[in-house]
Amino acid sequence: MDIGRKLKSLRNLNGLTQEELAIRTDLTKGFISQIERDLTSPSIATLMDILEALGTDIRKFFSEVEETKVVYRKDEIISSENEKLGHSIDWLISNAQKNSMEPILITIESDGTSNVEKPHEGEEFGYVLSGTIYVCLGDKKHKVNKGESFYFKSRQEHYLENSFKRKAIVLWVSCPPSF
Repeated sequence: MDIGRKLKSLRNLNGLTQEELAIRTDLTKGFISQIERDLTSPSIATLMDILEALGTDIRKFFSEVEETKVVYRKDEIISSENEKLGHSIDWLISNAQKNSMEPILITIESDGTSNVEKPHEGEEFGYVLSGTIYVCLGDKKHKVNKGESFYFKSRQEHYLENSFKRKAIVLWVSCPPSF
């Protein structure tokens, strides 16, 4: 195992500089740099201090098993229907709320809409698989046809609207999760 590389990766994931990690662990920036370049090895006590500052422990650090799920099967999709608004949602990734982005498949019937989302931090992306929709941002509407996509920052109230005769199906991704 490349301890230095793994520590550097953890430090970067935590958004820390070598100097910030050094301050949190009462070590020097130079010593952190030497560890990350595998020029020196920390004692077990020092490694445990570093790992604590990085939000993990020695057992998790040395665990080679990555428990990241990659493939999500059709039978794992969670569906919800909103008859009042005329749409149904399929959550494509179970427990996506813990991830950085949340993809859904939304089917909007003729004269239907998605839920109105309040302004929030993040971004939205969508791809129209079938039909035509309007992306409503504040008081503006943007028409999006089959085969086209949309992208916007979520700084204003937003929703999707289907004012057309055919139902529309949209792959919609929110980052961070908000559906």
